[in-house]
Amino acid sequence: MTARVEREFDVIVIGAGAVGENVADRVVQGGLTAVIIEAELVGGECSYWACMPSKALLRPGTALHGAQTVPGAGEAVTRTLDASAVLKRRDYFTSNWQDDGQVNWLEDTGIELIRGRGRLTGPRAVEVAGRDGVSYQLAARHAVVLCTGSAPTAPPVAGLAGLGYWTTREATSARSIPRSLVVLGGGVAGTELAQAFARLGCAVTLVARGGLLGMYPKDAADLVLAGLRADGVDVRLNTGTERVSKGGGGSFTVDLADGDSITAERLLVATGRHPALDGLGLETVGLGSTDGKVPPLRTDTTGLVAGIDEGAGDGDGGNGDGDGDGGWLYAVGDAAGRVMLTHQGKYSARATGDAIAARAKGELKGAPEPWSRFAQTANEHAVPNVVFTDPELASVGRSAEQAQKDGYRVSSVELPISVAGSSLHSEHYEGWAQLVVDEDRKVLLGATFAGPDVAELLHAATIAVVGEVPLDRLWHAVPSYPTVSEVWLRLLEEYGL
Repeated sequence: MTARVEREFDVIVIGAGAVGENVADRVVQGGLTAVIIEAELVGGECSYWACMPSKALLRPGTALHGAQTVPGAGEAVTRTLDASAVLKRRDYFTSNWQDDGQVNWLEDTGIELIRGRGRLTGPRAVEVAGRDGVSYQLAARHAVVLCTGSAPTAPPVAGLAGLGYWTTREATSARSIPRSLVVLGGGVAGTELAQAFARLGCAVTLVARGGLLGMYPKDAADLVLAGLRADGVDVRLNTGTERVSKGGGGSFTVDLADGDSITAERLLVATGRHPALDGLGLETVGLGSTDGKVPPLRTDTTGLVAGIDEGAGDGDGGNGDGDGDGGWLYAVGDAAGRVMLTHQGKYSARATGDAIAARAKGELKGAPEPWSRFAQTANEHAVPNVVFTDPELASVGRSAEQAQKDGYRVSSVELPISVAGSSLHSEHYEGWAQLVVDEDRKVLLGATFAGPDVAELLHAATIAVVGEVPLDRLWHAVPSYPTVSEVWLRLLEEYGL
């Protein structure tokens, strides 16, 4: 007979990735009690299967290529990577898939951990099937927070289901480098991993049904495309996949819509992700259906979930909001389905945790002011993101097209990155930069950079967008010489300042 334990906490957090950790930390700092529920490793996808291991696989190739492009250094370095050393370093950054350090951090912070799978059973009620065999029946005084991340989305390709292909998890945790690899998907994950494996000695073919990195300006994405092809990646763009099969020797055959076929030792499917909400019991509070499938959640700027049945809450959720939506269920990070980036999830988590604590104390009523510590305002205006290929692609805020759709009167200015700093950085440096300007307020709405090491240019652009720095004031932010940042001066000159 399963043991049953009943507990009560101020806040219950489902999911102990970076987002869940930050929510729990902020509510504890705010004087509340918190428990965090995790079915896998504390630290989540980013620590073990995404951000950290993928960048650990990419960085050695970028460092080697960087040295090779500088005369004097190029003659001093070997021409190939040591794959076993790269994998060993990757293992270090994942703590060998052991979460002891992060568990210790939870304990030191005063956050209780229950290992198991949690699901809602009603208003503020969570049941956990504990890995210790115990059934935990938990009640939240103030909030339940869904920080369950996202899951890979498989495309509707004939023969793919059950075929034993790689997702990003298997790719980033690979114990050896395959001889050949087919990557389905031309987004960030597919592009990064295609280059990483190519530089580790794998014959890589990337197949995308559209363009490469289609969410970025074409001039920027084309530089990344050239980088992939220079590394030997066979890139097939605007190409559909008809069928996938597996031979007796374990190799994969990918039949393309153009009639061609590709055979490889491994197949990586990197065609996007979706919020991991299935099986969370959301139907018990009026969200989703009895089969456990849930449509995207609607959240406000604090992460509060809308649409909960009136009968599922007590009118004000115990926090004085009187919002009629229960006022106790939150979703943050990938689970909210708004911005699927670790750094933005952590930002959102800090705002949500602070909002929960403030509402519990009666210090926050209703919706917070934009740009306050309780509001996730940057998710709407200034999301920074980096594609860690070589060359890198970095952007923040709105593209020109997005800004126009949002009703802004915009202009844009674009230039190659060709300054003294870029020439010193490496031989034949190629880069591209763009600023998107709100012509009514004369402030930046967005910026994009492509080229070697341009990620380090991005935070200056993020500050300019978030701070709504007037261009005539930005003109006085003098870039140091000779750095690649001098492109800021050239862009502003091109604009007409």
